[in-house]
Amino acid sequence: MQYARLGRSGLEVSRICLGCMTFGVPERGGPTWTLDESASRPLIKKAIELGINFFDTANIYSDGTSEEFLGRALKDYAVRDEVVIATKLNTPMRSGPNAKGLSRKAIIQEVEHSLNRLQTDYIDLYQIHRWDPETPIDETLEALTDLVRQGKVRYIGASSMHAWKFAKALYRSDQKGYARFISMQDHYNLLNREEEREMVPLCEEEGVGQIPWSPLARGLLARPDGQDTNRKKADWLSSKLYGDTERADAEVIRAVATIAERHETSRASIALAWLLSRPAVVAPIVGISREQQFDDAIGALAVSLSPEDIAEMESPYVPHPVAGFA
Repeated sequence: MQYARLGRSGLEVSRICLGCMTFGVPERGGPTWTLDESASRPLIKKAIELGINFFDTANIYSDGTSEEFLGRALKDYAVRDEVVIATKLNTPMRSGPNAKGLSRKAIIQEVEHSLNRLQTDYIDLYQIHRWDPETPIDETLEALTDLVRQGKVRYIGASSMHAWKFAKALYRSDQKGYARFISMQDHYNLLNREEEREMVPLCEEEGVGQIPWSPLARGLLARPDGQDTNRKKADWLSSKLYGDTERADAEVIRAVATIAERHETSRASIALAWLLSRPAVVAPIVGISREQQFDDAIGALAVSLSPEDIAEMESPYVPHPVAGFA
């Protein structure tokens, strides 16, 4: 396993992050394709055995059961000081007032719920799950800073938003002495590179580590163009993100297949290797539902793409609608 600092922080994480949205009770409001606890635990254990120390979840994933599964598994299989737990908040966890968002009240109540579900005294990376347009950013940053000073949170991160909003948050942190976001969890892969316009240069300039979600474009980059899976059929977000650009995306997918054949490896390894070659990308967040998929994720670390390989995969790309902010 390879490790790297997350942005300009001192936090050291594995270059593959295990995405835990895959784990949770399907009947608890999550995707229908999530794995129950008996199927999740062996995968979390395998990740630890492979040297993965970085685990990303969210309070909303399967109504909190993703956090519960992860917390119990890490307690049994890992030493707490050796793993990095990342979770997120913002999305409604119940109906009624103060049930969502990034107000001081919401942040303080949700961190306690996440700590309980994860069975831990602290969260290594606490991330805002998108921007909250109804709460002043100073209120959000001040509340997050208090959690850092109390020791309940070690670092803070952000996720998909317009670059100008992220720049504003970083500016206010610097101006007011608030805790600073060290990471950006954004929608970035070979089929959607719109982040390269503003967010990627901002992260490079400000020393923010990128931990992209959907690095394989909901699996589209890992299989032949047009091939259906049970997850693809049930995944409404896949259609929303990539349904309007299938023809253009097919050219990129074919290029990935060509490079994979050239390197005698999988398409998934090639797509992840491309992301890992980006200067600000620290660790793609990879969802695993079968143990064999670890081979693709870990295999990406050994792939060395040539400038010609990269150009061949990037050249068919056409501009896409901005997607993934909400």
